[in-house]
Amino acid sequence: MKEYLLDTHAFLWFINADPQLSINALDAISVSENICYLSIASLWEISIKLNLGKLQLKFPLADLKQQLDLNNIILLPIEFEDTTILSSLALHHRDPFDRMIIAQSVNSNLTIITRDSHFSDYPIKTLW
Repeated sequence: MKEYLLDTHAFLWFINADPQLSINALDAISVSENICYLSIASLWEISIKLNLGKLQLKFPLADLKQQLDLNNIILLPIEFEDTTILSSLALHHRDPFDRMIIAQSVNSNLTIITRDSHFSDYPIKTLW
């Protein structure tokens, strides 16, 4: 059993069966023994991007909860310790949502499923 934290794009590509999702990522998310998480920061990011017109979903935003449940993906809350880690992260990556995902990965020792090469600038494990 392995534990993974999905970056926002990885989650969206997974639930939409988007071919941009790598085979390695698809396999890791699909193995029923693995535990996959989605940060609440990702839902925040999706909501903001929908509101700004930078993102479109094939279904209503409210249906994301059903997608989490159907795919056994656990919503990961932001903990106080995540914010303290965030405050000490080097500024290799300036996206606030990605920085929170990185902090949560550090705090919970989770491998992040992401295509974002900037994540490798941090002391975390990634998979793509």
